[in-house]
Amino acid sequence: MNILILGSGGREHTLAWKLHQSQKLTKLFVAPGNAGTAAIANNIPIGVNDFESIKALVLEKAIEMVVVGPEDPLVNGVHDYFLNDAQLKHIAIIGPQKAAAALEGSKKFAKKFMIRHNIPTAAYQSFTANELTEGYAFLETLKPPYVLKADGLAAGKGVLILTDINEAKKELSNMLVGAKFGNASTTVVIEEFLDGIELSVFVLTDGVGYKVLPTAKDYKRIGEGDTGLNTGGMGAISPVPFADKEFTDKIHQRIVIPTVKGLKTDGLPYKGFIFIGLIKVGNDPFVIEYNVRLGDPETEVVVPRIKNDLVELFQAVASESLDSLALELDDRTAATVMLVSGGYPETYEKGKQISGCDLVDDSLAFHAGTIEKDGEIVTNGGRVMAVTSFGEDFKEALKKSYQNIDKLHFDKMNYRKDIGFDL
Repeated sequence: MNILILGSGGREHTLAWKLHQSQKLTKLFVAPGNAGTAAIANNIPIGVNDFESIKALVLEKAIEMVVVGPEDPLVNGVHDYFLNDAQLKHIAIIGPQKAAAALEGSKKFAKKFMIRHNIPTAAYQSFTANELTEGYAFLETLKPPYVLKADGLAAGKGVLILTDINEAKKELSNMLVGAKFGNASTTVVIEEFLDGIELSVFVLTDGVGYKVLPTAKDYKRIGEGDTGLNTGGMGAISPVPFADKEFTDKIHQRIVIPTVKGLKTDGLPYKGFIFIGLIKVGNDPFVIEYNVRLGDPETEVVVPRIKNDLVELFQAVASESLDSLALELDDRTAATVMLVSGGYPETYEKGKQISGCDLVDDSLAFHAGTIEKDGEIVTNGGRVMAVTSFGEDFKEALKKSYQNIDKLHFDKMNYRKDIGFDL
């Protein structure tokens, strides 16, 4: 089977690494890919939203399955594009159709979905620019801190948590009137702050049946002790030690089952991954957000723990026969640490030569922002590489990752040395 992965980050390299192990795979293509995927697949320089070029590639290379990595093409309707094209409609797409992708594309849509299906989440209201006064009034009914979320996609940066009411009002105006996040903040969701510890659960569904993948916890802030600016993620651990059987049962009964049933009830066609961002308040799970794809860097700890043939799992998703397979997982803990460019998540330089990739031993180095240039691997993004290791617990896994990070180098390389500090 010829398979195409759309995307260029650590998530896509991890998926490529896993699919590459399958006996069912004939040829693997990644568009646009990175230096890591280039070693195990054919990189094709096409953007993930260039549907016409993707179509031409699919037909030229006789591709039978497309695995969509990032959210943008899903929210923009890549699945629907294939379904509506006579030459493409028979091709399996792993990723939901546009209507269902609104779970990530619109915070307001996601909140309404949760309320409609009695899925536990924070109380909220949404506002547009001509409702600014009402937004101020709603903020005054809440206790600090105040949570402001841009309704649309803002590359993971559209959420503000503020402790001062006046600052919250100012930022609400900046988002709605000043277009702080562009079109993403033409509507803003304000919600109550939930105090607890966060984690993620991933579900793979074919629209009928589903499999619950391992729990994971990622670390978003750039600085040690979860300080500083938000990033795309600085590291992750799976499984999450505090998610015991009683707690994961609650997640399954109160959140996973109603989510999958809700998609079906609402007529939202879904074949792919559901990322459920959760917070544990006391001993109860609440949903913070949905994403309609795998998270990054959680993918780098969740996917390596799947023992199944991933091509076989994806074929079952395409044929709506997922219930016929048993999910097999590695019992060990996986941990990953992200190496980032100096200056990230603000201004940073690209093109820094990376050395030591061939010295990594007993860990997996998943490339994110890298390219090959004149025979050398160089940096090409803010998040450069995720170093994943297995251990009997997260401390043992992290020790291996940090030992291998010592062998890697590029100018101004930065990473967090305290992943797992709060467990």
